[in-house]
Amino acid sequence: MKFVFALLFTLGLFATGNAAASEKLAQSSGCMTCHAVDRKVIGPGYKEIAAKYRNDKSAEAKLVKKVKAGGSGVWGSTPMPPNAHVKEDDIKAIVHWILTLK
Repeated sequence: MKFVFALLFTLGLFATGNAAASEKLAQSSGCMTCHAVDRKVIGPGYKEIAAKYRNDKSAEAKLVKKVKAGGSGVWGSTPMPPNAHVKEDDIKAIVHWILTLK
């Protein structure tokens, strides 16, 4: 029983660390200039994005493509510029983190 508790505690710390690292990655990549976790800035808040795509199994791939290429029309008329300067693995990590928010 102690082993199970220790394992769950360790996994919880690991997940928290990954979330913090992904949020810092979003900040250092410039994403937080237009987005915040829990409110609209220029673009939608990350929690709103997560809620919109919660039941979409293909959301992660679609959002990675959209973040990289940019786009408009889903959240209004303000376009999101392309983020080709951000490594694809970093975009994947950021999108994965966003989709885990509740």
